Amino acid sequence: MSWEAIFGRPGPRWFNIPAHRPFALDLAQGLQAALVDLGPEALSQAVVLTPTRRGARALADAFLAAAEGRAVLPPQMRPLGDLDEGEPPFEPGDIALDLPAAIEPLRRRFELTRLVHDQAHLLAGGAPGAAQALELADALGSFFDSLQIEEIDAQDRLDELVEADLAEHWRLSSCFLEAALHAWPKRLQAMGLVDVSARRVALLRRLAQSWRERPPPGVLIAAGSTGTAPATADLLAVIAAAPLGAVVLPGLDESLANDAWDNVGEQHPQGAMRRLLLRAEVDRGAVATWPASSTFQARGRWRRRVVNEALRPAESTADWLGVINKLRLEGEKEEIDPIAAGLEGLSLISARSDEEAATVAALLLRETLETPGRTAALVAPDQGLARRVAAKLARWGVIADSSAGEALSGCRCGVLAGLVARACADPLDPVVLLAILKHPFARFGLEPAALDAARETLERRALRGPRPDAWEVIEARLGDAHPAALDLAARLRVVLEALCTPFADDEATPGDAARALATAMEAIAADASGEPGQLWAGHGGEAMGRLLSSLMRETEGLPAVTAHRFADLLSRLVEGETVRAGGATHPRLRILGAIEARLVRADRLILAGLEEGVWPRGAPLDPFLSRPMREKLGLPPPERRVGLAAHDFAQAACAPDVVLLHAERREGAPAVKSRWLWRLETLARGAGVAIATRPELLDWARNLDAPGEYAPARRPAPAPPVEHRPRVLAVTRVEALTRDPYAVWARDILKLRRLERPDEPVEARARGTAIHAAFERFAKTWPREVPDDAAQVFEGYYVEALEAAGMPRAALARERALAREAAMWVADLERRRRKVGPTLLIEAKGKLTFKTAGGLFTVTAIADRIELTPDGFGHILDYKTGKAPSQKVVDAGFSPQLTLTAAILGAGGFAEAGEVIPGDLTYLEVTGRKPAGREEVRAVAGERAHEAAELALIGLKDLIEQFEDPLRAYVSRTAPQFVHQYASDYDHLARVFEWSTSGDDGEGEA
Repeated sequence: MSWEAIFGRPGPRWFNIPAHRPFALDLAQGLQAALVDLGPEALSQAVVLTPTRRGARALADAFLAAAEGRAVLPPQMRPLGDLDEGEPPFEPGDIALDLPAAIEPLRRRFELTRLVHDQAHLLAGGAPGAAQALELADALGSFFDSLQIEEIDAQDRLDELVEADLAEHWRLSSCFLEAALHAWPKRLQAMGLVDVSARRVALLRRLAQSWRERPPPGVLIAAGSTGTAPATADLLAVIAAAPLGAVVLPGLDESLANDAWDNVGEQHPQGAMRRLLLRAEVDRGAVATWPASSTFQARGRWRRRVVNEALRPAESTADWLGVINKLRLEGEKEEIDPIAAGLEGLSLISARSDEEAATVAALLLRETLETPGRTAALVAPDQGLARRVAAKLARWGVIADSSAGEALSGCRCGVLAGLVARACADPLDPVVLLAILKHPFARFGLEPAALDAARETLERRALRGPRPDAWEVIEARLGDAHPAALDLAARLRVVLEALCTPFADDEATPGDAARALATAMEAIAADASGEPGQLWAGHGGEAMGRLLSSLMRETEGLPAVTAHRFADLLSRLVEGETVRAGGATHPRLRILGAIEARLVRADRLILAGLEEGVWPRGAPLDPFLSRPMREKLGLPPPERRVGLAAHDFAQAACAPDVVLLHAERREGAPAVKSRWLWRLETLARGAGVAIATRPELLDWARNLDAPGEYAPARRPAPAPPVEHRPRVLAVTRVEALTRDPYAVWARDILKLRRLERPDEPVEARARGTAIHAAFERFAKTWPREVPDDAAQVFEGYYVEALEAAGMPRAALARERALAREAAMWVADLERRRRKVGPTLLIEAKGKLTFKTAGGLFTVTAIADRIELTPDGFGHILDYKTGKAPSQKVVDAGFSPQLTLTAAILGAGGFAEAGEVIPGDLTYLEVTGRKPAGREEVRAVAGERAHEAAELALIGLKDLIEQFEDPLRAYVSRTAPQFVHQYASDYDHLARVFEWSTSGDDGEGEA
């Protein structure tokens, strides 16, 4: 049997399947038709080499489709391994038996991280942290891969890289790389392992040598590869020279003019195949069209021509109008417009944002399912977009076969690992503690019902509010009345203290830290029987287990890390891992990356992520080599990846039904259309042909989650029964009733109290509490005389009160400086005010009861300080750490706290004071800034204070009588100036922002 007898074509067997044809199906049909007359076993004895495993699976499906329901034994399909993806290589026969095993990816990363630390003295920035070292190790691994794939020996060439005019950084990088190039092979040899890339190249070289010396007797096809690596290119040449061998190229542009072909560069879609043909010394004209594709050449030919012309080299686009005219001259023979024919079946959708683009893609996939048997595939190099689309499909109960998988950081086990690592770095962070307690895997050895009850108590009583600074604070907040919550807190404490044990000396090895982390996770997930339940189950649990196992086994020798650095290191590792879960997926939908889609064709292809920086991606930054240095070493330029991505785009864009999807904004920032999309639009515009759009899809996407007609809530105005309205109010609540009656209704009638947030910021509240406590302690300790060191005494009282109020330690450094300034001002204040010999009443309680139409009403007050002077006056002082109410606000009655307190004092409502005349009504602003304090007198002793007190009491009586009217409602915010000027704990319940921005100034609704 000869090749010429099978295909009727002598010489080197180089074929091409045009881009507009379904590659896998044409290959299967052609091979099946060529071997059908040689017996049923001929096809099964053939060998087909594909670039990736996914390509092999696609080809297997194509052979089943080509058989049209007949039983068929497909050929042996073996993946060569995708160099971009790092797929494992095919190991035929025994040619790899004497090759060392390949190092595992995680172990390689850790070993390279150790190498980076060992050679850190050669780095410009000095010794990096664990996470930064991991990042440099990844860059170093990419450098080694490039050398191995391109088969470059750089041992003696690094000295020549750095010229005198280059920065010192590059000289240090060269020294570092030289040391790494000597150290890494020795380390691999000591372990008895080799790099994956080096092993793959050696394997391909041995395979080429074996087949060159002893060509396989059967049919041998290399399909879909562009020979990016030299070893792969040479193997393809050997396959083409075999007696029954052939190479089938994907989408070689046979119609590109010779001058344009000569200008094809690294970024062009044909760049890889041009390099391959030049290396194999094969003229482009010698590449024949695959027989099964020749039959259907006319179908879709114009799409391929239009896409290829749009992506022709930049040097050949000066006369694009001439190209258009030439195409139209060719089309005159068929009496069609080739541009319009080429753009038929292709549409372009520009979404406003990446979120909207994901919705459009999901709708397109879902729309395809409405036609029985029709298939669709989304091709998107952006894994984030792919995962969004998969999530949006779930709303219809559709699960697509997605190559993007799920990030390990998003799996339950990965989330728990990240939380526990953060808890090790900050064991008393209440937000992290609550997240651990509420994690689905959390059991702590308790039954679910007992755990739920104890967790709720622990949260409400101990983990909300100011951050605790010790476990004893948590226990004190719980007290002895809640034994179940105390037990849960004790269990959590034991777990976290054991977790932090390796860091007793501040640092631990990554292996010990990982071991402690795994132990802590199992203790958290342990059920009543002590088993970890579903912690390590499923794809996510298995992946997390492998990662932690590698950290334990493969990181020996790595430098120690702090708890914070270990959490950072783990976060980077987890974010870089992808979990590809199996399970039932829809047989007609796929979500693929650009590389996985190379040999896959569906009835509809959606090409998404067509923005610069996404597809194509920008050239990666190399921390070790500049462009001139890469060129001197013989490494390919970064633009080569752009050319491969352009080929993937061109192949996919030639499908019969293609939707190009672009987002105008990504992550909130403006996005630029992909250069390929710009070129295609420019060509179409020059030809006067519009690319079809699907505006209805944008309407569907925008209406899918669009809110209903805007109907803002009216200003709430509840009117409870009179008997439920309060008959006792503190002066501070009278102020609330004046400004925001709704807040009084919510708190004093409904008894709603704001639930504190975990890790509640306490700076402002702590200052207010501390200044009151310091003044009270100072006055009680020194009721008459003021000590000589009054400033130091008050400062000490104030700082102690700040600590007791829960001021974070980080903020205390700033507060100490402010406390010193405030204390000096307070000392001067006390000396001045004590000269007249006043009697001080601190935190005195008073009340006043009066009669209204609805009955008796009582107003109460707690005065910060009342100074009873020998002349019969009672001066009232109120402490403020912020801005005191202005004179205008006090006179208007919107801040009646001091004036009503004066009215109570004047009526004898303070039993300790007796009957005295209201004196000065003063706010003491104590800030510690410039000025450190200020006395703000709102009414002076005598007639002014008496008049202010009387007016306040009259206003209160009038206000209370108004709210005794059953029709009077507790309206939210009584005056426009109070809408946004003052915050309330009940603004969200009253929906203040909604009704205030809609122009609602009316009474609202109950």
